[in-house]
Amino acid sequence: MTRRVVITGIGVVAPGGIGTKQFWETITEGRTATRTITLFDPAPFRSRIAAECDFDAAEAGIGGPDAARLDRAAQFALVALREALADSALPAHPGTAHRTGVSLGSAVGCTRKLEEEYVAVSDRGRQWLVDHTAAGPHLYDHFVPSSMAAELAWEAGAEGPCTVVSAGCTSGLDAVGHAAALIREGTADVMIAGATDAPISPITVACFDAIKATSPRNDDPATALRPFDRTRNGFVLGEGAAILVLEELTAARRRGAHLHAEITGYAVRSNAYHMTGLRPDGREMAAAVGAALAEARLAPQDVAYVNAHGTATRQNDVHETAALKRSLGAHAHAVPVSSIKSMIGHSLGAIGAIEIAATALAIEHGVVPPTANLTDPDPELDLDYVPLTARQQDVPTALTVGSGFGGFQSAMVLRRPEGRAA
Repeated sequence: MTRRVVITGIGVVAPGGIGTKQFWETITEGRTATRTITLFDPAPFRSRIAAECDFDAAEAGIGGPDAARLDRAAQFALVALREALADSALPAHPGTAHRTGVSLGSAVGCTRKLEEEYVAVSDRGRQWLVDHTAAGPHLYDHFVPSSMAAELAWEAGAEGPCTVVSAGCTSGLDAVGHAAALIREGTADVMIAGATDAPISPITVACFDAIKATSPRNDDPATALRPFDRTRNGFVLGEGAAILVLEELTAARRRGAHLHAEITGYAVRSNAYHMTGLRPDGREMAAAVGAALAEARLAPQDVAYVNAHGTATRQNDVHETAALKRSLGAHAHAVPVSSIKSMIGHSLGAIGAIEIAATALAIEHGVVPPTANLTDPDPELDLDYVPLTARQQDVPTALTVGSGFGGFQSAMVLRRPEGRAA
């Protein structure tokens, strides 16, 4: 008998508000959270804008010693985990700890703390031979992203599989996909799954400046990220986390858990082509979508909403539009497609998990979030991108997709749990 996987808990830390309720209000009201960077002085950089989280560790329940010890990304994950556990009402039972695991995605790990430590040990980069005595006591934890997964396992009392998935911008999607697979195969009954990244730091901004991937629209940060728009000129960096509680369906129903959505299909492909380049025909993403639908035993016309990768880079929007046409056929023109990055930015590895949360909420509430800032549609991109305003619509089944540097392409299918009213 095939084991089925459901989402019973959702926790989100995102630009525009901390918590799932605030996140959902932000993206359904079409509010943009992109602004001039405040976390450091952005004056020397080409792109000086980002979508920052208004996050205070103490207000979020992280005390002084932990605030000093944990990177911002780890703090995000911990706060999102606590919300997800509370939402799931998952009972703590020592006898099941070995059947509970963690799968955490992150593209750039503890970037902020690691950069701060390097600045300290190298005397702001002046010394090639670094002074280890200037390092803090937690430098190693910042160096290895697995420390963040361990933190979640300790908090949740999870003694089962514990891993980090780092696949660039598909990390969140892939971490949740991996977690679902562990439940399906019987390795775990419960998985704490999601992703976190806090990449808004000088080194990250410099990296994307070098390849001109981010928008230089510094004089208009609120509308800078324009997916599928003729005037788009790059993405806006973001930050945040989403943590989900995944459970085996029968056990979740037995304990009376609230079921947000069922994960019915997942697939990943690689283009083996270029670090940042994408083929315009979108065939690799189309292959991932096709495989995810096949695993879900669904046809293209069953998809009622597509949560797009939608980065507002010129090649991604062309690639993704072609991929949806290739994988969904004529139905691609009938299904609504939108990008929540237009409002909360691109948080690298975290965004895939945040978009899964958004997709599950779209199914649950019957609302398709809009693509903000889409005022001048690109005539070459001819799908229904839900411009500017959210749309009330029944969403029994939805698809969320991701594309990452290195050629990674991931797709996941979510459905309304059987027996729950629309």
